[in-house]
Amino acid sequence: MSVFLGIDIGSRNTKLVAYNDILKKILHSGIAESGVNPQNTVHVLFEQALDALKLTEQDISKIYTTGYGRKLFKTDKTVSEIRCHAMGVLFYYPEVRTIIDIGGQDSKLISLDENKHIKDFILNDKCAAGTGRFLEMVALRFGVYCDELSNLASRSLHTIHLTNTCVVFAESEIVGMISEGISASDLARAVNVSIAERISAQLNQLDWKPPVVFTGGVALNSDLRELISRQIGNDILLPPKPEITGALGAALIAASDNDEN
Repeated sequence: MSVFLGIDIGSRNTKLVAYNDILKKILHSGIAESGVNPQNTVHVLFEQALDALKLTEQDISKIYTTGYGRKLFKTDKTVSEIRCHAMGVLFYYPEVRTIIDIGGQDSKLISLDENKHIKDFILNDKCAAGTGRFLEMVALRFGVYCDELSNLASRSLHTIHLTNTCVVFAESEIVGMISEGISASDLARAVNVSIAERISAQLNQLDWKPPVVFTGGVALNSDLRELISRQIGNDILLPPKPEITGALGAALIAASDNDEN
């Protein structure tokens, strides 16, 4: 069996994908919080993958890493997040021309040409606005889990706009609005609107075209996905497991490099 592993070590979560290049199939995937010791998290996910597949370490052809902590774990090669997310999305949607990836600490917007090559990209890794960290802050303030924000926002009855895009100032603004009696649902929707507008403004800096695919853990926020779709005036596609596209891309690149050798 020809098995390749891709590992995406993110600031929030670490993802692992095992891919078989003969069957052209994902054999296994796993996700765990990176925590304070990402190396230990990778080790746990690696052992879980071997156990699930009934394989030994020697059965793995290559291991490629990507993501925020890609240099923390010694593997065969490290690969850029931009390239990995593009490859991972192309696996599901060969016709994709634009990728929106929102992770825990950054957001990536990628445009591809008609030959599936990366044409341009925008990376926001200096500010937490428009990332999962922003949503986590809001969830913590409301006393709910991050994955509950979408349902909370969907119950909004009034349109509220945040005037601050900086997370620090936006949090203060939200605290003030809570004291004024504005509902958690309206504020959750306001945060999603703020992120959607930010993503739309960044997209306009690219020469982008549909189809558009949304990846990263934040893509599971259906309310945000709908708002971005409205902002850009196009439908947005969602991979079966949007969290793993980076790890999948790393595994696909490992398999591709193997074919070239």
